[in-house]
Amino acid sequence: MSRTTLNLGILAHVDAGKTTLTERLLYAAGVINRLGSVDAGTTVTDSLALERQRGITIKSAVASLSIGAADDLTAAFTGSSARSGTVVNLIDTPGHPDFIAEVDRVLSVLDGAVLVISAVEGVQPQTQILLRSLRRLNIPALVFVNKIDRPGARTDSLLREIGRRLKIAVVPMGRVEGVGTRQAGFCACAPGDPGLRTDWLDVLAERNDGLLAAYVDDEAAISDGRLRAELAAQTRRGLVYPVFFGSAMSGAGIDPLMAGIAELLPAKVGDPEGPVSGRIFKIERGASSEKVAYVRMFSGTIHARGRLRFGSGLDGKVTNVAVFDAGTVVERPAVSAGQIGKLWGLAEVRIGDQVGELAEGDARAQFPPPTLESVVVPVVAGDKQRLRVALGQIAEQDPLINVRQDDERQEIVVSLYGEVQKDVIQSTLANDYGVAVTFRETTMIYVERPVGSASALAALQSDDHPYSATIGLAIEPGPADSGVEFRLDIDPRTIPLYIYKSAGPFAEAMTRYVKDSLASGLYGWEVIDCAVTMNACDYYVGDGARKQVLPTPKTSSSDFRKLTPLVLRQALRMAGTVVCEPVAVVRIEVPVARMGAVLSLLAGLGADVDPPLLRVDLAVVGARLPTERVHGLQSQLPGLTRGEAAFDTSFGGYQPVHGRFPVR
Repeated sequence: MSRTTLNLGILAHVDAGKTTLTERLLYAAGVINRLGSVDAGTTVTDSLALERQRGITIKSAVASLSIGAADDLTAAFTGSSARSGTVVNLIDTPGHPDFIAEVDRVLSVLDGAVLVISAVEGVQPQTQILLRSLRRLNIPALVFVNKIDRPGARTDSLLREIGRRLKIAVVPMGRVEGVGTRQAGFCACAPGDPGLRTDWLDVLAERNDGLLAAYVDDEAAISDGRLRAELAAQTRRGLVYPVFFGSAMSGAGIDPLMAGIAELLPAKVGDPEGPVSGRIFKIERGASSEKVAYVRMFSGTIHARGRLRFGSGLDGKVTNVAVFDAGTVVERPAVSAGQIGKLWGLAEVRIGDQVGELAEGDARAQFPPPTLESVVVPVVAGDKQRLRVALGQIAEQDPLINVRQDDERQEIVVSLYGEVQKDVIQSTLANDYGVAVTFRETTMIYVERPVGSASALAALQSDDHPYSATIGLAIEPGPADSGVEFRLDIDPRTIPLYIYKSAGPFAEAMTRYVKDSLASGLYGWEVIDCAVTMNACDYYVGDGARKQVLPTPKTSSSDFRKLTPLVLRQALRMAGTVVCEPVAVVRIEVPVARMGAVLSLLAGLGADVDPPLLRVDLAVVGARLPTERVHGLQSQLPGLTRGEAAFDTSFGGYQPVHGRFPVR
């Protein structure tokens, strides 16, 4: 029988039970013969020593298993044995918000996902962030409500909460017995079950006019097979979300979940003979410190000993290939469409690099940038160079920590999502690289935006001109969240083709020079949301073709690289910038009786509050406030509302700082 491959993400808020569920699925599939424990640090996917010490997932990990494809959902849900048919690459992801960038990289390579929700805690802030990203990227998902055997576990009320807070259509896949007790179990039911048939019909018919018409005409004439097929179709399109209940710790509900994974989340079909297309989503260092890249293949085949194009025009020779297959990682001569593989030999490859051609409809997750930073100081002054090398390798695995060298102060700065991430970096440096460090106080990361338009010019042989090139640059404000756009508006004959070969490579190089120059604006912060146009360019070839008053050396690429920041800085001074602070969008659900206290708290924190939405005895309050004040809101909210408030937050962009601008 032919097998399909499904690349499946296990996603959740921290402590909902992702890693335990991954371990249970591997055990149920026969990949491992003993269950590991997160608390004991013995799970398969939490392989880092630091993950085992802390009991949290820090890096995404891939594990492979085979699960059955039962003849139909009825057989699967009623416990019939399934036959082998689907290879599932399970990708366990971090749940802590400090490591959201790791989740970002994984989402771009998934066929489907299991969103894990605790039956006790319910929908949590990270749950909502993940669900929004899954919907935006059109990744179908099943919901697994974990911990039904814990005191305080909920079922029916939690189903309503999931639908309401996540704004999704949920389809219950069975019933829970003995909820909140150690004997709790999940009874998976087929759509023919009288108690579930109406629930399924109501949800599915609302999203299919043909099914709705048949429902109105004669409900009894709709077969169970048609309902099963419609459930699968709507799940794959992200219209509905089947909800399974169980306990990853006890194993309750695992068999029905595995059957649902095989039936409801089919892999996308790729062509092994098509053009090579894939994405690098993880990088690690091997036993000899060599770089190992994880690739998800969408199309085509990568062969060992073959050359491969990746990133922005780079290429390299793949020296070795390994593929995840049915519980093991095995060396293979090639990795093909649909598979996840490990590649050796690509020294310059980076996380996020596209391999080969861009996949059709390819999209990336969009999580917020880090909003904190801290100076890293080696305990031993002589370790500064070792620290730079170590942080460089850590940044390969997590580019968003953005290691920055402050040449003026001779300091190394890293970007962060939170204090836990800082502790992890400190432990990694000590344990893996033997470099003891301390961190200075964590501070907010601001940005700058141009407030006006201006141009600057540095021409060959003009006064105080230190380089052998002419550069003219104009800068102007761009729309919010537009990033940095670079344009060429010059005579192509003024491009030094003996250096850059053609206009394309010259534009790429100038784009890089401009973006590097904008990393530090007038107040020291990165300049964003602007357009830079090169409106003048010239060079000297040193052969007398151009008349010069004074001897000028032959132009090199370093002249353009070193002159760009000087010209751009001059234009930026004339245009002026405004410093902006990161903003959080918060949403608070609170009993109406406590709404007044919440509004007063938000006003005291300087929040911009939306008119509350009233839902019977519940109020939904939305607001925007500076990110640095969110911690104060989180710490005061439980006591103010007696623990009855539900809170979530998301990145809301940047807004101008009022008063004196902070200087980096």
